[in-house]
Amino acid sequence: MSITTPEEHIPPAGPLDVTKLDAAVAGPVLTPDDADYPTELAGFNAAATPAPAVVVGATSPADVAEAVRYARANGLRVGVRATGHGPAISGRGHLTITTSRMTDIQVDAAAKTARVAAGVRWRDLATATAPHGLTGLAGSSSSVGIVGYTLGGGLSPLGRQFGFAADRVRRIELVTADGVIRTVDAGAGSDLFWALLGGRDGCGIVTAIEFDLVDLATIYGGGVFFGGDAAEQVLHAWRDWAPTLPDTAGSSVAIVRLPPDPNLPPPLQGQTVVHLRFTYTGDPAVGTQMLAPMMSAGPVLLSNVDVLPTAALDAVHMDPPGPLPSVERGCGIRDLPAEAVDAVLAVAGPQVASPLAIVEIRLLGGALASPQGVPNAVTGRAARYCVMAIGVPAGPLGDQAGSHVAAVNGALSPWASDGLLNFAGQTPAAELSTLWTAADWSRLEEIRRRHDPAGMFTRIG
Repeated sequence: MSITTPEEHIPPAGPLDVTKLDAAVAGPVLTPDDADYPTELAGFNAAATPAPAVVVGATSPADVAEAVRYARANGLRVGVRATGHGPAISGRGHLTITTSRMTDIQVDAAAKTARVAAGVRWRDLATATAPHGLTGLAGSSSSVGIVGYTLGGGLSPLGRQFGFAADRVRRIELVTADGVIRTVDAGAGSDLFWALLGGRDGCGIVTAIEFDLVDLATIYGGGVFFGGDAAEQVLHAWRDWAPTLPDTAGSSVAIVRLPPDPNLPPPLQGQTVVHLRFTYTGDPAVGTQMLAPMMSAGPVLLSNVDVLPTAALDAVHMDPPGPLPSVERGCGIRDLPAEAVDAVLAVAGPQVASPLAIVEIRLLGGALASPQGVPNAVTGRAARYCVMAIGVPAGPLGDQAGSHVAAVNGALSPWASDGLLNFAGQTPAAELSTLWTAADWSRLEEIRRRHDPAGMFTRIG
């Protein structure tokens, strides 16, 4: 595959003329002077609203291609935004393409595949696949966009059995730096295919992906909330118990500081709790026995573990449904000795006055440890656990959110392993390359330079 080399990008000095672009695309073309500009760019993280020079609300791959050609002609860098869960770009020299209007879904129940456009969320696909007893490898929240999640790897609560979402991708449609719409797979355009699946950024704007579905209508799973005073005993019990689970089971445990929200169950309102999450794809009776040792690890405030349709996977993690300001960063760790648990408790336990809304430790391993399908650039396969800290930059301790998030990651540095790109959060750009092996990072950068030599597409590292 060959593409035209764009000219070196020099941000324009004066106002941009978007008249021709506006006429060429079906969706809206907005600048900071337009009333709908803030709404078009609004996303899940209220603390990370971008402010590009131009935003294009794409309705089709053709709109994306027009926007990329316009950016190339005007010396602009290009980024994409679907649901607003991912990173954002800002500044005079940037154009942002929003893909939320691109919502086409095609499910082939016989072949057990789905093809989704760039703006589709997991909850939309679940509605289409559930009647067939099929599911995609969604993450902890169904409000997340499928494309960005999958390109970053895609860690599902079902991942220990089925691998990363990226492992199941068949084809990718994208717009490359020359403004051409292309389709790549493990054969045609295999270098781009490899880099996009796990490398996520810097090679083009993905407009659709096709992937295999899982034949799974229900799971046994949910969450158990323990009182915060029992955090030490629950986390240490989980540390001993989680590695004994079969690959058909998944689990994480989190210290959660909940707001005094009347929409929460009364036992949880305004409390610091420990939230155990559990999934199992086998016999519910076996799952109940499997979970039993943890049910006596501390005082249970609330439990919602039951047989669930896979479309209701949100019930396991119970992530916040609406936008929130947040600062976050995660890391992978190769082991979880007692000292590592104690290190987390020392900086983020219930006894600490903290702006951290959640500190989660998630069990990896199983099918996540090696590619289950096509070769790809997904990171984090060597880690046995991943840890995510999320702080709220608001309230009395809001200005300390970043330092508390960094403290959690720093406390675990003695056990650090390669982490997951989608969990990197505010990891400094200079450190992101260490998520990959030296050989994979070198290959990823070579592919990016070859397909986008002028660096028009925003990239990590």
